[in-house]
Amino acid sequence: MITADCHLHSSFSADSDTPMEEMVLQGIRLGLDTMCFTEHNDFDYPVSSDLTEDALLLNTDSYLYDLAGLKEKYSDKIRLLFGVELGLQPEAMRQNAVYVKSYEFDFIIGSSHVCHGKDPYYPGFFEGRSREAALREYFESILENVRKFSNFDVYGHLDYAVRYAPGKDEWYTYEAYRDILDEILSLLIHKEKGIELNTGGIKSGMQDFHPCMGALKRYHELGGEIITIGSDAHNTQNIAGHFNRAAEVLKECGFRYYCVFEKRTPAYYRL
Repeated sequence: MITADCHLHSSFSADSDTPMEEMVLQGIRLGLDTMCFTEHNDFDYPVSSDLTEDALLLNTDSYLYDLAGLKEKYSDKIRLLFGVELGLQPEAMRQNAVYVKSYEFDFIIGSSHVCHGKDPYYPGFFEGRSREAALREYFESILENVRKFSNFDVYGHLDYAVRYAPGKDEWYTYEAYRDILDEILSLLIHKEKGIELNTGGIKSGMQDFHPCMGALKRYHELGGEIITIGSDAHNTQNIAGHFNRAAEVLKECGFRYYCVFEKRTPAYYRL
């Protein structure tokens, strides 16, 4: 049983309105022993019709204050960890570097929500070109991010863009993008960075997790061992979603352990 959910958002993230304490209480009810909140912080996120320029900038001090209170309140029931999901893009590298050094995070997920000024969440990212061309641009931007920035622990939802592509993952395979995905995975391993198994795509209608099973297998084949598990839940209903299936998928891919980061150091737990 996987008892740690290491990718969670509360009302401190712009795309959630669920109070953190409600998330914690649900985690306790589900039998989790660890929850790591990873609220969004995206510098230079593009303005859109439903988000202002600073919508995805985290009030980290307020977040940490509330988290500290909940850690103390529920210390005998669950371990709560201080994480952040850091939006990576070349234009924000300097800001991210300063920000990360300003707080003593337990865990940092590096994520790509923006690719060359566009978020694949919006249909405009895919319009006017093939799905393959759009996904290749997205993966190439991840490779650029990993080359330029290293102060994170795992790369989150590595094929996030697939969640919003036409047809989602119906026609998507690791093999179709093997060349670029292998470069990304090899560089992450070389830099001693991990990846996460993110179960969040299932609630959006995907058949597979992030990243797809082919990429998980390849990461293991290349020698990757650092893998965290997160539901990417933004509400209480999705906390620890599909974790039983996630454990089986990881075992099938060759993994025997998953990781939980505390004070930026991974501890390994048997699947």
